[in-house]
Amino acid sequence: MDGQRTEDHGALVARLSLGGDGLCVAVKDCLDIAGHATACGSAAFRDAAPAAANAAAVDSLLGAGCRIIGKAAMHELAFGMTGVNAAFGTPVNPRWPDRIPGGSSSGSAVAVAAGLCDFAVGTDTGGSVRQPAACCGVWGIKPTFGRISREGATPAASTLDCIGAFARDGGMLTRAMAAMDPSFVPVTLEAEPVLLQVDAGLPGIATAELPGLDAAFAAGMTLIATETEAAFGHLLDRGAPIGPDIAARLAAAREIPAQKVAEAERLRMAFTAEVDALLASCDAIVTPALDGIPPTLAEARDPKTVLGLTRYQRPFNLSGHPAIVIPRPTPDGLPAGLQIIGRKGDDARLCAIAIRLAESLQTQTETA
Repeated sequence: MDGQRTEDHGALVARLSLGGDGLCVAVKDCLDIAGHATACGSAAFRDAAPAAANAAAVDSLLGAGCRIIGKAAMHELAFGMTGVNAAFGTPVNPRWPDRIPGGSSSGSAVAVAAGLCDFAVGTDTGGSVRQPAACCGVWGIKPTFGRISREGATPAASTLDCIGAFARDGGMLTRAMAAMDPSFVPVTLEAEPVLLQVDAGLPGIATAELPGLDAAFAAGMTLIATETEAAFGHLLDRGAPIGPDIAARLAAAREIPAQKVAEAERLRMAFTAEVDALLASCDAIVTPALDGIPPTLAEARDPKTVLGLTRYQRPFNLSGHPAIVIPRPTPDGLPAGLQIIGRKGDDARLCAIAIRLAESLQTQTETA
């Protein structure tokens, strides 16, 4: 590893200095930046022609006066959860260097955790912002599906993918959303939010159930596989240099029957209605951020140690609800956190609720 990558924990695949003198931002390398190749963490695109124009989200950042400091590393083709990348290098988790940084927005999470930027932009198709946020001990948001334009993002088409952000605290996460989305207006809570928790184990918050959670997780797996194959399957056909794990997953996706895809879409509608019904009785739902502790890099060689981590995250890509992860390490000091899910379109209020919950938990910790 050269000196630059040691200094930045391997978070950035290219250093840039674009824009104004405002907040410093790293941008995941699946979003177009004019004049630079969009490699998507893959050797197959390393020598791609430079992008002719900025992604819409990048233009919003520049319009808000942000300074883009670099393109952030990622799991190849955004099709994995470890962040391990043989072609471009694996970013080092700053707080837990023996553990995965998470993926696919690994470099964005690491850049924020290492203090390289004020916030970073990632994408989230099945937890790819929220999972690395929890792995690296920072905040991460997946906005309401479609809230932030995906124009200039790779893959071009997705029914699951959202452009989101990482920050070290809720205030900066709110500023990140405002920079990416000119329609985003921060709000102040006028009353204590009504919360329901699913498996979160928090005192003083009523419990609830989401019976369709695991079926929605499986449906999300089906759809991400078929949609990723539709976007990148041609790389298999022409023998492009892609990692063996990615190649195997793309090949497996080709075997998914149309009936299973149709069932996944039926489950999408059912789970969305289930979440909407629960949110009709509260302001937000709280779940664990992860279903377990992120594995070490050595343990992550076995895919089974990683896949289930997103049990509580992936279903909300299927439903399209906004969700925020806040860090809350275990008593042993290992990476963990909470996820807060809000109503569609209510992203600003969700940010305020997450900040309030984090403050309440901090107060409980200090007085315990």
